[in-house]
Amino acid sequence: MTAQTKLDAWEQRTEWPLAGAAVIFLVAYAVGVLDQPAGAAAAAVGMVTAVTWALFAMDYVVRLWLAPRRWRWFYRHLFDLAIVVLPLLRPLRLLRLVTLIAVLQRAAGRAIRGRVVLYTVSGAILLVFVASLAVLEAERGQPDAHIVNFADALWWSMTTITTVGYGDMTPVSTTGRVIAVLLMIGGISLVGSITATLASWIVQRVADEDNAGRVVTTAHIERLMDEIQQLRGEVQRLQGVPARGDRPDG
Repeated sequence: MTAQTKLDAWEQRTEWPLAGAAVIFLVAYAVGVLDQPAGAAAAAVGMVTAVTWALFAMDYVVRLWLAPRRWRWFYRHLFDLAIVVLPLLRPLRLLRLVTLIAVLQRAAGRAIRGRVVLYTVSGAILLVFVASLAVLEAERGQPDAHIVNFADALWWSMTTITTVGYGDMTPVSTTGRVIAVLLMIGGISLVGSITATLASWIVQRVADEDNAGRVVTTAHIERLMDEIQQLRGEVQRLQGVPARGDRPDG
């Protein structure tokens, strides 16, 4: 078994467990931000977050070890390293939830419309929810903060991801502004991928219909030629003239 095969096998085996860990991390993160637990509850939330983060770190180390060209793999996965190492970017590990979206896509079947709609809804909900939690955590308690509760955070995330930007609520902290930039990039990327997928689907449908039309037209022409040949033979028979191919030589 080659190193690449081992890496692919590891990623396939850990896909579901890491997706489950991401869901647990999301729940713990949401409880910590919204409920702001204290005492034993806060310790439990912190423990869950630490354990799930440790799983993601272990996954990164194992994949780096199994990679056939470690330095090349390392340079191509700097974002994964940042997510594991930098505390500020840890919530971005929730992007593992894209695995769950892929599972839902398979459940929706192979119809491209179903996948696009499902990807749009799931991706938008995930981005808005995570960004709302992150910006609320960053902004709450800041002097002159505009975003002080989850409802405000949801409203801000919706206006930001759609690039509407009413300006009635803006982050005042550096972390909040970084989250805003990432959310805007994520929203533009989401819309761009959906637009590209729809355009590709439309072009493919037009090409398929054009090919189908050509096949049908060719079949009709061949059938019509056969009918014309039969009618010609019938007319010649009625006129007493031998049909072409039946005339005697000479």
